[in-house]
Amino acid sequence: MNGAESLVSTLVDSGVEICFSNPGTSEMHFVAALDEVAGLRCVLCLFEGVVSGAADGYARMARKPAATLLHLGPGLGNALANIHNARKGNVPIVNIVGDHATYHLQYDSPLTSDIAAIAAPVSHWVHSCATPEEIGQDTAEAVRQAGRGNIATLILPADVSWGESPAGTAPPATLPAPSSVSSGSLQRAVEMLQSGKRTVILLGGREINGEHTLLANRIGKATGAQVMTETFPARQRRGAGTGVVERLPYLAEMAIDQLRDAEQLILLGAAPPVAFFAYPNVPSALAPESCEQLLLAGPDQDVEQVLERLLEQLDAVNVPPEVRPLELPALPTGELDANAVAQALAHCLPEHAIVVDEGITMGLSCFTATANAQPHEWLHLTGGAIGWGLPAAVGAALARPQRKVICLEGDGSAMYTIQALWTMAREQLDIAVIIFNNRKYSILELEFARTGARGGKPGPKAASSLDIGSPDMDFVALAQGMGVDASRAETAEEFGAALAAALNSPGPHLIDASITPLTWA
Repeated sequence: MNGAESLVSTLVDSGVEICFSNPGTSEMHFVAALDEVAGLRCVLCLFEGVVSGAADGYARMARKPAATLLHLGPGLGNALANIHNARKGNVPIVNIVGDHATYHLQYDSPLTSDIAAIAAPVSHWVHSCATPEEIGQDTAEAVRQAGRGNIATLILPADVSWGESPAGTAPPATLPAPSSVSSGSLQRAVEMLQSGKRTVILLGGREINGEHTLLANRIGKATGAQVMTETFPARQRRGAGTGVVERLPYLAEMAIDQLRDAEQLILLGAAPPVAFFAYPNVPSALAPESCEQLLLAGPDQDVEQVLERLLEQLDAVNVPPEVRPLELPALPTGELDANAVAQALAHCLPEHAIVVDEGITMGLSCFTATANAQPHEWLHLTGGAIGWGLPAAVGAALARPQRKVICLEGDGSAMYTIQALWTMAREQLDIAVIIFNNRKYSILELEFARTGARGGKPGPKAASSLDIGSPDMDFVALAQGMGVDASRAETAEEFGAALAAALNSPGPHLIDASITPLTWA
């Protein structure tokens, strides 16, 4: 058994079942090991940003890490944006990054780079394997370090990969159970909830499941606390049957207004809320300075257990939750705009669908419209780096092939990782992609106005930098060129029909929704 075979075998024994890859020369022995060791599915992606984004989407839905296979420092560099998103979302990934043979590094050949330095800002753990004998043990440690919410990057020199590994497969990694919340912190939360002060419970982190929403809603009813979710939790159960909770708005001014009267803030899985960006004369911290904040549970702790214990100590186990009813709107007619897309989505959304949301400004109305739709799960863009949606849909579909995946995608962000369509076609994934085609970076027009640059009104050169028309992109042709069935919709009726067709047939489909741009006057 060589080093690469030891690595692959240890990954499989440690529960890693899939590897998203874009290999090069240094990784050929890893590629060869795929035919020698059973159990690891390898999915080829045509750009490293698709590799890392797909690993993120997979890990969110599988609740365990995927592996990536990347070629040297430049390959890792191309993957960084979506590794950043995974890190911000507390999503586990094991990156395997090939490197030159250890004896070749001294020659500083064209692709030589400091891989550890490139990996460090987006990794919780970085390690370079020194010998073939150690690769199995190092692989198991990488999986353990990734755990349930970390980024582990293992650098694999080519000679370690091809060298003989007499130690063979290492014992599989075992993950510790989630840590418990201290009794002191729990007691302080009970005191805050019983104080009569205006209290907000903020849910967030890697996952907000349906039971979380029901339990938190019951606590809110019993104590008068306001229950909210952070703006972009990694994974969220929504729709009919879930507990009624609010969402902290994206716009800093709106979030500050919503938290204005809060005297106490209890954080469950969520981080203290801050603005996405700094703006003139707008605070960065969204809660009032006078607001007492308690980090009751982090993303790696058992939030559900904490909520149950709170209910018991508040003597509120018999308080019924306020549950969202099933309410489906009619299919829209007339002009195709963001609201019409949202209404059609709420009408057509299948039960237990997975919605991957990178609709940016155009997708905002979809979240609101689907609050009482069929029960579903929503994956958010956690780190703000665009080009995540299409790859994340790939990963989610591979993790849960029995469920329909719907990807809400802005036209600008789609072009960062458009290669993901090819992987969808190759793997015949059950994904419906909705492209919000307004021919603009509409989010940047909004931010231009909010920052006050040039009085909030772009001149002709600035406006050109925010406009992605001329020429208009033909997403039907782009999708069909990569093997994905596609259609264009220009009216609400056409969109409703196209969406129904895409949701009622298997395989990847893309709808190029030609929608009216938003204005920020």
